[in-house]
Amino acid sequence: MDMREKQLSYEYFFEGRIMKARLDQVELPNGKTAAREVCEHVGGVGVLPIDRDGNIILVRQFRYPYGEEILEIPAGKLDHGESESAADCGARELREETGCTAGRIVPLGCVYPSPGFLTEVVNLFAALDLTEGEMQPDEDEFVEVVRLPIAQVEKMIMDNEIRDAKTAVAMYRARLLGLY
Repeated sequence: MDMREKQLSYEYFFEGRIMKARLDQVELPNGKTAAREVCEHVGGVGVLPIDRDGNIILVRQFRYPYGEEILEIPAGKLDHGESESAADCGARELREETGCTAGRIVPLGCVYPSPGFLTEVVNLFAALDLTEGEMQPDEDEFVEVVRLPIAQVEKMIMDNEIRDAKTAVAMYRARLLGLY
């Protein structure tokens, strides 16, 4: 069965710097029509830094949409133009948020954070062979670096203390690849 939906029309209701919101009318596989709310996003990266001592380097930051501080892997938006690859963006975000540079960046694939309405694709990487340096956060970015043993991060994911999807997926994929 072909389950594709055909876009009949669309209308933008908001166009910002990193996302746009639109309402589409689509034709369903059975010929009926339906509305689809779509949030177009520039995409992003998440980087799982694993140090030589077997620790994961996370960042704690306030996330406005949830109204709370959360622990997550360093991450950022693909908003520096087409000349910056996802891997380069990940290396930049790692340096800005933790001060670390990686001797090796290992691709961990990508994830769709919320495929029901959001076009965002998050490219995941592991950062290995780390060299410490000074953080260079953006002007509007306030982060605290938190270094935790791998087993503690896994337990925090299991105990629902870490709820960030990109962090959980990056940890799982790194484990499956034998990176820790």
